[in-house]
Amino acid sequence: MSSLKWFDADAGQDQSQVLLESVREAISRGEAFRIVGGGTKAFLGRPMPESLPVVDVTGHTGIVSYDPTELIITARAGTRLADLNATLERGGQMLAFEPPHFGGQATVGGMVAAGLSGPRRPWAGSVRDFVLGVRMVSGLGTHLRFGGEVMKNVAGYDVPRLMVGSWGCLGLITEVSFKVLPRPRCTESVALAMPLNVALKQLAEWGTEPLPITAACHDGEILRLRFEGNEGSVRAARERIGGEAVPANWWDALRERQLPFFDSQRDGRPLWRLSVPAWAPPLDVPGDQLVDWGGAQRWLRSDASVQEVRTAAESVGGHATCHTAGHVDLPFHPLQPAMLRLHRSLKKRMDPKGVFNPGRMYPEF
Repeated sequence: MSSLKWFDADAGQDQSQVLLESVREAISRGEAFRIVGGGTKAFLGRPMPESLPVVDVTGHTGIVSYDPTELIITARAGTRLADLNATLERGGQMLAFEPPHFGGQATVGGMVAAGLSGPRRPWAGSVRDFVLGVRMVSGLGTHLRFGGEVMKNVAGYDVPRLMVGSWGCLGLITEVSFKVLPRPRCTESVALAMPLNVALKQLAEWGTEPLPITAACHDGEILRLRFEGNEGSVRAARERIGGEAVPANWWDALRERQLPFFDSQRDGRPLWRLSVPAWAPPLDVPGDQLVDWGGAQRWLRSDASVQEVRTAAESVGGHATCHTAGHVDLPFHPLQPAMLRLHRSLKKRMDPKGVFNPGRMYPEF
């Protein structure tokens, strides 16, 4: 790993003042707008009217700073995720939560706003766990910095975490600082044939042991595992668990939803993401399932009714989100009254004029 601090303030283009003025103008007019980045996640959430004005962040690009020795990188919101990852790869490091791209135009701001994580999430953490700080344009027309660039600096952490998964409803992200991790020295993946109920029990047992598992997915017949770490621990795990070798890029295809399971052209059935406790038994709901995150993320293709799918998730303490655009009016799981009041109150405080992405998550805000 390099011991040098990589810093290039000239990389990319700083359009923070342009973005700030755009938001201020919208606030002065009381005019709502859509925040647009690479557009790779536009199929998620509620669609906003095409008539709404657009604030485009894709020109606001560049790695602001990167210090491999401190495991910190800061980038502007319009920076392509592919460019960020390429920079980290040169430093022998990575975003440990494996965010999906869904295309080459995915941006850093969109990644944080969507809050989506890949197969490593249960073992490494989510997007929220690695965001150290953000700069954002608030609903009061101010350009603010929250958080810091070191993990021990806890001041203002709540706002950076709130921005993760907010879908642009709370403010316009202009810059993000992340904690990064070294890339694993050794990676191997295996496949084992077993029923889902057996696989879930086996995963619970392995979870109590010091095995270097960093991904676990079951497709209905086969459990695939990924081991990462030093060569000795990975080889020991492989010898103990056994199984057939799996290509390393299989996990990339899972993360990017490029496996045949995700092909909407096959039968036209909508795609649901069910977030449930990892220990939850196989769900009694019609359709095909792909179980990721060691059991905590259940992908479902089904013609079952919206109520049937969400009742199945709720029965084990989980929730269901529809990932097929236009299938339901409320793609995100409906909020309980108390939680809805909390969300509306937060929206009102951070975006008093209601200009940021209105209705993107829920029609109430």
